[in-house]
Amino acid sequence: MATTTTTEAATEVAHEAAKAGMPQLDPTHFANQIFWLVVTLLVIFFVLKLVALPRIGGTLATRRGTIVNDLAAAEELKQKAVAAEKAYNDALVAARAEAGKIVTAAKADIQADLNKAIAKADLEISAKAAESAGRIDEIRAGAQDAIAEVAKDTAKELVAALGGKADARSITAAVTARLKG
Repeated sequence: MATTTTTEAATEVAHEAAKAGMPQLDPTHFANQIFWLVVTLLVIFFVLKLVALPRIGGTLATRRGTIVNDLAAAEELKQKAVAAEKAYNDALVAARAEAGKIVTAAKADIQADLNKAIAKADLEISAKAAESAGRIDEIRAGAQDAIAEVAKDTAKELVAALGGKADARSITAAVTARLKG
């Protein structure tokens, strides 16, 4: 019977508590609720402090280190690129200067060859001009002799056709005098 009374008493207390409202607002349970609240908050605090925050801090440190290393590598690569660009520009300037020297040397060689060829051509032209002048003088002399002969023959024939008789000496003297001017 004692057990039934206890059970009945517990049931009665539960009905009264249910009538009073929400059990967590019952002032008789406040001390117990505050104790468990403090215990729960301490457990959460230590779990965060000992487990979660070190992992988060480690991850952040790793990321920060990676970012710093990447920035340092990027700066180093940038410096290398600047150095490579400078070396390229220096090589380009040197190549242009060398090309200018080669072009100048080639022009000088070509001009020297051209001057030699012109001098050789001038000599050949002078020799041919002298040879041609000699042949022209020979042709002119031959033509004058031929003209004198034709003139003598023509004069002899004219004198004979007109009924006169002329000697060869007088015809030659007359033609020679007339050809001289």
